[in-house]
Amino acid sequence: MAGGGGGSSATATSSWVSPTSVSSSGKRIQREMAGLNLDPPPDCSAGPKGDNLYHWISTFIGPPGTPYQGGIFFLDLIFPIDYPFKPPQVVFKTRIYHCNVDSAGNLRLDILKSKWSPALTITKVLLAIRSIFTHPDPYDPLVPAIAHLYLADRAKHDELAAKWTLRFATTACWTVKVRTPYYWFNLKL
Repeated sequence: MAGGGGGSSATATSSWVSPTSVSSSGKRIQREMAGLNLDPPPDCSAGPKGDNLYHWISTFIGPPGTPYQGGIFFLDLIFPIDYPFKPPQVVFKTRIYHCNVDSAGNLRLDILKSKWSPALTITKVLLAIRSIFTHPDPYDPLVPAIAHLYLADRAKHDELAAKWTLRFATTACWTVKVRTPYYWFNLKL
């Protein structure tokens, strides 16, 4: 029998991935990672989660002078197989009170949708994400109620965003599980 090593054609078709596209996208991601390591954007970091080149973890420090100041925000970046022809998916893992981030952590950012271009790099994506901390876009919100409050009562918006930052994005809210021979303990940091 010639070809794919047996099995049904449905199985072979559904699990087949072009080695060329994986290889070229992987090489592009590796080049961008090298550039990111040489010249990282301020107050953020990003890199692969374990051995998976297509799944990264990113960390952002909330900028001073914003309601996110003092917060540490974790994000997942998932690269599609056909990157850079399609944008990475970005999901906030840390809860944030922001008109461009919904409760599931989805981010609305034009360069990750309609304005995506293969010429963009992960460094430029990280810089764009960083800019939403200082310049939210209430005119293209993912959460209209937060955008409305931002426009109608900026002080109240900032107060709520700062409370969420303190509650969800600082070491005061993190819990560490410690294993002893007989019990699990939760320690507040």
